[in-house]
Amino acid sequence: MPGYAIAQYTIHDPETYAKYPSSVAPTLSQYGGKLLVADHDCKVLEGNPYQVTIVIEFESVETAQRWYDSPEYRKIMHLRTSSTEGWILIAPQFVIPQG
Repeated sequence: MPGYAIAQYTIHDPETYAKYPSSVAPTLSQYGGKLLVADHDCKVLEGNPYQVTIVIEFESVETAQRWYDSPEYRKIMHLRTSSTEGWILIAPQFVIPQG
């Protein structure tokens, strides 16, 4: 069952953050991550979201966790964490209960 890495953050250091997208792409490919959403201007209907919304699909929650914990991602993760404020989580695909 697919697992998703979902993140929202606001960029406060654009110069450092600019290095992140091209650095993270190879790590996603290596772990089979498929970028579904990468938006800097979502239409907000309720609440106070952060500036950037990201949704990445993986084969499973376990694969998403392996990507997040991988040495390849850990090596470049600071480009995001030092230049943004926000959160990231991993969640399984929702399956509607039958009956």
